[in-house]
Amino acid sequence: MRTIEAYPMSQKTVSKRVLVTLPDTVAADLEAWAEYQGRPTANLASFLIELGLRQAKSNGEFKTLEETK
Repeated sequence: MRTIEAYPMSQKTVSKRVLVTLPDTVAADLEAWAEYQGRPTANLASFLIELGLRQAKSNGEFKTLEETK
């Protein structure tokens, strides 16, 4: 049986899956906000995490791996 891969082995993966545990109240707010915007909850969570990381970087709260080399 031959398998067909969606991406050639030479391409790097550009996305990672992460499991995040949230308190019930935070999860409910996130779900309500995502529903209000008409988008999946995971999509909004991903955007908010990215936004938080950008803000932390611009505030100098941490250094990236490249900056520590």
